[in-house]
Amino acid sequence: MEQAGKQSAAGKRTIFLADCQSFYASVEKAENPGCKDRPVAVAGDPLRRSGIILAACPMAKEYGVVTAERLGEALKKCPDLVIMRPRMQHYLDISLLITHIYEEITDLVEVFSVDEQFLDVTDSLPFFGDSHAIAQMIQDKVMQQTGVRVRIGISSNKILAKIATDIWAKKNDSGIFTLPTSDVEELLWPQPVHKMFGVGSRMTAHLTRLGMTTIGDIARTPLPLLQDKFRARFGKQSNIHAEVLWRTANGLDDSPVSPQTFDTQPKSVGHMMTLPRDYEESSEVDTILLELTEEVCRDCRRRGYMGSVVTVSCMCSPYEAPTGFSRQIKMPDPTNHTNTVFAMVKMLFYKFWDQMPVRRAGVTLSGLVRDGEYQLTLFEDQVKVRSLDQVTDWIKDRYGSAAIVRASSLTAAGQAAERAVKIGGHYK
Repeated sequence: MEQAGKQSAAGKRTIFLADCQSFYASVEKAENPGCKDRPVAVAGDPLRRSGIILAACPMAKEYGVVTAERLGEALKKCPDLVIMRPRMQHYLDISLLITHIYEEITDLVEVFSVDEQFLDVTDSLPFFGDSHAIAQMIQDKVMQQTGVRVRIGISSNKILAKIATDIWAKKNDSGIFTLPTSDVEELLWPQPVHKMFGVGSRMTAHLTRLGMTTIGDIARTPLPLLQDKFRARFGKQSNIHAEVLWRTANGLDDSPVSPQTFDTQPKSVGHMMTLPRDYEESSEVDTILLELTEEVCRDCRRRGYMGSVVTVSCMCSPYEAPTGFSRQIKMPDPTNHTNTVFAMVKMLFYKFWDQMPVRRAGVTLSGLVRDGEYQLTLFEDQVKVRSLDQVTDWIKDRYGSAAIVRASSLTAAGQAAERAVKIGGHYK
């Protein structure tokens, strides 16, 4: 049965947003019984800038430990805090296991993040009971198989399910909350505006200056008037943002739960690296740019794409008042060959670099096309180049990313070996 037809035939939908509580920390506590009654946090390497809290269990949060704060600050609040280094590949494996548990209930499961997933259980109700019973069954199954507690928000669309989870299910004892559309005005509108999904501290400040302190203040404002207010404050391109907030405040969302969310063609492929120290010498910067370019091009080759637009970004010291840039250039022909892309990356970087110490750098390829056809040139043997890329990719896939590296990556500036044991900047 086709997904679109299945969802439209169901009429009013029943949507879950299932959120894993303190996911990384919960996985570690479940697999380390000695930590059951101890405050636990998962944090990056304290010897590097990644020494920040990635997840804290509820017990640690009672001491005031919060996600994204520096490890040293967390230890001041809770000297007995048990620090565990992240195991990102393991967390991804557990997340996939939880997805499979959800798929025992419904085939309409959409990954929203590593610890959050949407489920459309509309057609599961006749087989498993009402929505609350299904939510409890999911909680029990996930707890039994992984030791992770799941909180579930329930409504008739994705945005209200997400709001139900964030504002209520995460706070109550059962970890389950239903927010019907009929209760939006009574329950959601009185909430302070900072609790609305998609509103951070800066937007909260802007909305407060506009006289909007509750979600209801946004919801009750006619959309054309809200767009006028946004244009006056943010410029003429803010109409869409205004409508998104207005629709969120009114609980309006027609989007389906889409299992194929990540199966579509990507718009770009990129990598960014926060450096362990300031890089001031051109030779050091070149090493990092080459490593980033190699990662990007390898990812493109693995996915079967070539790119025609190169983007280079950079942030320089100091953090308090950083300088930097993000610039792009179109290449003559699409490619995923490292040396070709690197030549453009270097040209672009040195054109805009202000010689300040580099703290972070990124490389992205966009304008993607399939790599089944490619442009032959008079100055380079494309067949030979592509064959060489395929061989090096095969070696890295089989023996690890650090199995074969460029000589520059063996210098003090190189980060290839360090990044080979990480996923998303954190240890596997």
